[in-house]
Amino acid sequence: MLKDNFTNWYNMSDPIIVKQIGIQLKKMRLRKNITQEKLAATSGLNRATISQLENGRAATLLTLVQVLRALEKLDLLNLFSDEPDISPLEAAKLKRSIRMRASTKKTSNQNRVEPGW
Repeated sequence: MLKDNFTNWYNMSDPIIVKQIGIQLKKMRLRKNITQEKLAATSGLNRATISQLENGRAATLLTLVQVLRALEKLDLLNLFSDEPDISPLEAAKLKRSIRMRASTKKTSNQNRVEPGW
């Protein structure tokens, strides 16, 4: 069902998406050569919960975060960041538009006139 690094999530039903997430989590675990028992201990979850998650059943977002933390994959959550990317050209234009301060040259004491009080 998965093709290369691109999956058309819009063509899948919600239960199939959940199942695919479970499959990917299982692949991550196996790539790290970690058993379900060890992942359960590291994440503070029950082994049955890990099994259910990997099979696309009964999981909360908290469970997902705990498993991602144990797999050292929390960086995947960056995908949920909705900050717009700025192009290098836009960054250069913004930098040019920033107001520059006028230089503050110190006047020498010779040209300074003391008030005659």
